[in-house]
Amino acid sequence: MVFKRRDRRPVWEIVFRAVWPKGGWGRAAQYVRHRLRRLPDTPEKICRGIWAGVFVTFTPFYGLHFVISAALAWIMRGNILASILATFFGNPLTYVPIGIVSLQTGYWLLGTRPEAGFEESFARKFAAASADLWHNVMSVFTPATADWSRLAVFYREVFVPYTVGGILPGIVTATVIYCLALPVVRAYQNRRKAQLRRKLGKLKSGVDAGLG
Repeated sequence: MVFKRRDRRPVWEIVFRAVWPKGGWGRAAQYVRHRLRRLPDTPEKICRGIWAGVFVTFTPFYGLHFVISAALAWIMRGNILASILATFFGNPLTYVPIGIVSLQTGYWLLGTRPEAGFEESFARKFAAASADLWHNVMSVFTPATADWSRLAVFYREVFVPYTVGGILPGIVTATVIYCLALPVVRAYQNRRKAQLRRKLGKLKSGVDAGLG
């Protein structure tokens, strides 16, 4: 096939690159910022897309962030590609603080209290829910009985607080980034337009001189 990689990467490299891209997350962030500034749209629409993408990273719908951010950007009449690029605000370096802030805010809003050893409790519940999910999938093909108890605990004590708690910090963070990005994108586009006008002016002067 034309687009097939000639050098097949091992599984460990694919997983590693998903967590740590080539060149590091700093270089990846620079690439995303460069792409956002060069999008062919108004600064307002681009930044509404950025708002949507950043906000979605505070939701627990991992694996669906691209889809949800694109849908939200469409509703907000923002740039869809900008929203997808902005979801890279959520990455392995930021997901832990995002998750902790969202969960703690959710516990506070819902009036519940996390168990002692919060991080350990979260990891244990996530692992238990994953084990339950795998067991229930396999029970379709084996005599085993499906058990949803640990998934129910995860839904009640992690998923719901995360969903509710991510709304407030998501809105605040997305709005701050929108306010910071708007003048930057606008200034970048104005500078590019000025450069283009200067180039066109030089070309016109050259043509006029040749005709004269």
